[in-house]
Amino acid sequence: MRPMQGALFCPVPYTGAVQRQGWPVPVTEYEAELAEDSMAWALEQATAADELGFDWVSVAEHHYAPMSLTPNPMVMAGALSQRVKRAKIALLGSNIPIQNPVRVAEEFAMLDTLTGGRIVAGMLRGTSNEYVTYGVNPAESRERFVEALQLIVRAWTEPEPFGWIGRYYEYRTVSIWPRPVQQPYPPIFMSISSPEMAELAARYRINAGFAVTSVPLAKGSADLYREAARRAGWEVGPDQILYRVPVHLADTDDQAFDDLAEAAARRRSGAYSTSNQAVDEAAARAGYYGRDVEHQRGRLHLGGDLRDRLDDGRLLAGSPKLVVEQIRSIHDQLGAGIIEVIPASPTRDQARRTLALLGEHVLPAIRPW
Repeated sequence: MRPMQGALFCPVPYTGAVQRQGWPVPVTEYEAELAEDSMAWALEQATAADELGFDWVSVAEHHYAPMSLTPNPMVMAGALSQRVKRAKIALLGSNIPIQNPVRVAEEFAMLDTLTGGRIVAGMLRGTSNEYVTYGVNPAESRERFVEALQLIVRAWTEPEPFGWIGRYYEYRTVSIWPRPVQQPYPPIFMSISSPEMAELAARYRINAGFAVTSVPLAKGSADLYREAARRAGWEVGPDQILYRVPVHLADTDDQAFDDLAEAAARRRSGAYSTSNQAVDEAAARAGYYGRDVEHQRGRLHLGGDLRDRLDDGRLLAGSPKLVVEQIRSIHDQLGAGIIEVIPASPTRDQARRTLALLGEHVLPAIRPW
């Protein structure tokens, strides 16, 4: 069993002000210089995290919105591979039901070679709106995910050229070069917030991740994942569960809370998002959310004030001592061995201070768990 691990998620948000919200966001307010600055800031944070001892830095895939400027996280990971020299680089993920799975297998293998075997391969379905991006039916999402996953793993592991004729994908010949450095293949993580995906991850012995949720909601899925894994003949370890959560630290609890309160008072209503109610309604009717649709859609719109977010594990905030206690609670309730933090500090200087405090005080404190 590995020690408790710490990861930094770099969503690469657009740092300029955008009046229009929702999804898709028009580009009328887009400025190239600000986009360049946004990516440079993300690279700076990732480099700092590597130097401060974080175990991972992570990127993800989203489309048509300023909340994430990484429609192709493989490209961003390639840039990170030249800056992040020690930590793993996680792609959480590639949204495989809307992608070419052979291309995904090739790109992960390239990145694993570039990094000397430091890639973590996230395989996700994506948010409901992603299916409009490339014209994929959300009703096919789960079945496409399973077939794409099987094809990617075979592309990584099959030594001889092979053909593939499936329900959604067909290839005369597959024989990828380069191969992954990690054998038989890089560690795979997937979201297990829905019962179907928790059971699927257990069946295929895939590691589990949680994001945009609360600890009470995640605990139900984690318990289901463990139960399904036992039925499949294996036990889930802490290093197979990741929990992602926003974070802001300061030298004292009061200073951290004041920083967040001041930022909330300045902030306009409507944060960057991937929300589109009409698209989400259509996806829900098509069965995208599975048998637990009310729970799945509800977790995307959790409300409450700062105290509510702290109490149910949707935010880490305070001094290093308090944040260690908050992480301990998440660890104990979920059995999570990987805590992945999203920078939530209002200013860049505060974000730099948050990373420094995490590296100097929090990570050393949680390692032995």
